[in-house]
Amino acid sequence: MTKAEYEKLLKNIQDKVSQTKTGSTSRFELPKVDIMWQGNRTFFRNFSEFPKILRRDPEKLLQYLSKEFATPAQFGGDKAVFVGKKDPHEFSALLNRYLKEYVECPTCKSPDTRVEKENRVTLLKCEACGARSPLKGQYA
Repeated sequence: MTKAEYEKLLKNIQDKVSQTKTGSTSRFELPKVDIMWQGNRTFFRNFSEFPKILRRDPEKLLQYLSKEFATPAQFGGDKAVFVGKKDPHEFSALLNRYLKEYVECPTCKSPDTRVEKENRVTLLKCEACGARSPLKGQYA
């Protein structure tokens, strides 16, 4: 194999690899937050999608958002209702923070985790690397 053939094959491989990476940068992405305001209430219309994607209890996620916003919240079908007007960017920021604190493995950054309780200690068990780490707070 000559150097020219090698360079040509290398360029073809690089082109194919760059084409597959043009999609998303990570395989785990949260959907866009769908917010609607009515009077002094904020309706999080696609709330039910987030606990399914994050594989967490919807009540715990709603409790976390309610506590962080310092406002009461409740379920309303597949949506959540918050008192007061909240910005969609605030929801996105809180959901990303929840993802980092209560879903992602601190060792390998994989979102494939589950919550286990062992002797009154809540642990985050990674299904990808097998790491177990304690969780702070009661929102997992």
